[in-house]
Amino acid sequence: MAKTFTLEVITPDRKVLSDSEITSVVLPGVEGYLGALAHHEPLMTSLAIGELDYHRTDGQVNAMAVTGGFVEIFDNKITVLADTAELREEIDLPRAEDSVRRAEERLASRPDDFDLERAQISLKRALNRLSVARKQF
Repeated sequence: MAKTFTLEVITPDRKVLSDSEITSVVLPGVEGYLGALAHHEPLMTSLAIGELDYHRTDGQVNAMAVTGGFVEIFDNKITVLADTAELREEIDLPRAEDSVRRAEERLASRPDDFDLERAQISLKRALNRLSVARKQF
């Protein structure tokens, strides 16, 4: 039997995931991606915009797009408090493609009220959502 832990992903709007049959997870930390297995040492760190992948005991692999927040690993439980999080199957592919297009157009046009950092973050979020939506397992 595989060693398991509980994974919870929570946003200000909802509980995206609560599953106690997880065997591994890969998270987008601010200093790079990090992986965790059952009984990982306690840890707390910030999250970046990126993909969160997780594996279940039944062999299912899934992904979600997350945008910032924090992760706590403690007592064989991983709690992700994300600014936003969307499961792969929840992402509307045409809408994600449109978001990328709009963000790229905004970066290219640079209107008078242009905020470069905000536009770059918007594009990064849109590209992350698109990447997760297109992911095949």
